[in-house]
Amino acid sequence: MCGRFTQAYTWSEVHAFLSVIGPAQNLRPRCNIAPTTMIDVIRPVAAGRELVPMRWGLVPSWWKKPLNELPSTFNARAETVAEKPMFRSAFKWRRCIIPASGFYEWTGKPGAKTPHYFSAPDGRPLALAGLWENWHDPDSGEDMQSATIVVGPANDWMARFHNRAPILIEPQNFDAWLAGHAGHDLASLLRPAREDDALREWIVSPRVNRSAVGDDDPALIEPT
Repeated sequence: MCGRFTQAYTWSEVHAFLSVIGPAQNLRPRCNIAPTTMIDVIRPVAAGRELVPMRWGLVPSWWKKPLNELPSTFNARAETVAEKPMFRSAFKWRRCIIPASGFYEWTGKPGAKTPHYFSAPDGRPLALAGLWENWHDPDSGEDMQSATIVVGPANDWMARFHNRAPILIEPQNFDAWLAGHAGHDLASLLRPAREDDALREWIVSPRVNRSAVGDDDPALIEPT
């Protein structure tokens, strides 16, 4: 799974990596993002790729109950994403990329878990496979856009820390993931990272164990 991640890049970095269109934005670094908060999402539009804020935790368009009754939807399993009612429409029509500076996973026993941070070896942003939806809130009458991160089985290297991992989209596959039609072999893109050196890892402060703590504190991702 991926239950906590970071978006601590500049506009120049995410623009260069993902060819985002539009005027430069003052992006606030975030180092401890938790589900249900707002995140940066890259989605395709007619003119190219745009960066928009969305709720982390997908709300399908047909959802009629209060949000507090929604099950956990911040991750979608790669093995079932095409069939699950929560995700299948978004998988077919509304795929996105969620840029990330890195993500966290934990090892150890409950109550004494050690947080590990994972990022790209060259420090550039990661491109996480995502899905997005638009939901109309019947109570407020407002529309809300939301997204989820697609996760799959970990490769052998990552399995030392966790048996699941976010699906990483490689640059040569950005267009295929974002704009591929239903007939395209999208499942071929939802595979574990092929190389053991696709990520680097180090142990970080246990302060990150608490959500909403130090979200703007870059010291959270420093090696301990």
